[in-house]
Amino acid sequence: MNDQTTSRRDRLRAQASAEIKTIALELMADGGPDAISLRAIARQMGMTAGAIYSYYATRDDLITTLISDVYTSLVDAAEAARDAVPADDPGGRILAWAQTVREWALANPEGFRLVYGDPVSGYQAPDDGPAKEAEQRACTGLTGLIAAIWAQAEPLQPGLRRYSWKDFDPGLAAHIQAKFPGLPPAAVALALRVWGRMHGLVALEIYGHLRTLTHEPATIYRDEMIDLIGSLGIAPPA
Repeated sequence: MNDQTTSRRDRLRAQASAEIKTIALELMADGGPDAISLRAIARQMGMTAGAIYSYYATRDDLITTLISDVYTSLVDAAEAARDAVPADDPGGRILAWAQTVREWALANPEGFRLVYGDPVSGYQAPDDGPAKEAEQRACTGLTGLIAAIWAQAEPLQPGLRRYSWKDFDPGLAAHIQAKFPGLPPAAVALALRVWGRMHGLVALEIYGHLRTLTHEPATIYRDEMIDLIGSLGIAPPA
């Protein structure tokens, strides 16, 4: 077999794999995450069940790949938006990350639901791999935004109790301690709260609750993020 034949076969396989993932997300959009089925995808593609299993051995393998792809896409976009803002503008970096999350979610609602929304019945996520790596990148990015302004933010946190590392998942605690030596566990708690405020309105919008109440979800979201930034003791972006 020559290189040209191998290259063509690889290209066709990549195209088929991409089509499988596209159809999986379409099935999810129509019937929820439990509608994802290798047999249903095979029928739509005119493939035999045996043929599709040569791409993904199990439904869980496909779901793991989907989560990895969409989560990595989200983190890539958020990191790029953050890094386009100078480091001496921490408020602008936080706003850039937040607005990119919303924009990505609106462009990829099924992906947002898959990562942050409806659980897939019976799905067992692997302990490592690209999906876990994307999750860690997201966690590192958010924590880094807080680490950069922790000195200003800490005095403004009402009732901030003395957290310990035992309050967090051991894997998360070890990861953050390695990435941000000296950062206290209370800063991780704040990062989780910031994440909650970033994602709360996005989730309401993606699931159709916000748009029934307002024609200006983008404005409401930006105002919420400006309020969030101010609560951290830093100047909001212009």
